[in-house]
Amino acid sequence: MKLSFKKNTLAVTLLPLAILAGSVLFFAFTRLETRDMALVKGGVLYTTDPVTKANKEVKIKSFLLDKNLVTVAQFDEFVNATHYVTEAQRFGNGGVFDNDTHGWTLIDGADYHYPFGRDKPKAQPTHPVTQVSWNDAVAYAKWKGKRLPTQWEWEHAAKNGENSRQQYTWGQDLVVAGKYKANTWQGSFPSYNTVEDGYAATSPVGAFGANKLGLTDMGGNVWQWCSDDIQPQGRDAEMDPAMRKVTRGGSFLCDPMVCHGFQVTGRSSSTPESSMVHIGFRCAKDI
Repeated sequence: MKLSFKKNTLAVTLLPLAILAGSVLFFAFTRLETRDMALVKGGVLYTTDPVTKANKEVKIKSFLLDKNLVTVAQFDEFVNATHYVTEAQRFGNGGVFDNDTHGWTLIDGADYHYPFGRDKPKAQPTHPVTQVSWNDAVAYAKWKGKRLPTQWEWEHAAKNGENSRQQYTWGQDLVVAGKYKANTWQGSFPSYNTVEDGYAATSPVGAFGANKLGLTDMGGNVWQWCSDDIQPQGRDAEMDPAMRKVTRGGSFLCDPMVCHGFQVTGRSSSTPESSMVHIGFRCAKDI
């Protein structure tokens, strides 16, 4: 009886300590989320390999992800602090989709301040920064003590860390209760854009709301640079066999009849030195 009593006493003593320790760990874990970054809890992502098309399982560790895309104003802070010169500024041009010719062209003078060229309006401070290459995005991320997310981390976050089968980060429909849930192309690309969502080009970050994790623009607005290499396929490889970097999320140029990139599984790519009017980025951080 004496031995039994001691065991029971020990169990009764340790139980509240275990509960307290668990509570402390849970509190510390959730405190990792900040005003600007959301906690994305790890798990197993069930997805499809973009090259082989085979089913794929990816183990994801918990990480932090910027709630919003990096804005023009935030990138300005980096440039002002470091005197960084973007690749578009060094090359003297950037890629712009020409609504008149319905094709892509290099515009002299296009950079992150004037993403459509010097004869077009200046980029707004609250809009996502564009005309930044993958190399520019990496430089900014390092300055912030962060990094670019992998394409698998990005997809896991777009699925709200739940392996949801819903088409978009917010649900199944692009239009809910008469309102667009993302900045995309309406009409018939590339002939005409009805601009029913209110924006012919980029929109202010977060203008269309957040997903369950508090992440905005995880579909539409601008494509987002990820850290991964990807080998070009088909016609892309014939045009330029150079290794590319993955982009996720779609953009304001995505028409679901042509480019459905704003789905959670949407994917594109570009060479790391490319600066384009429809590509931006957000940062991730290890914990």
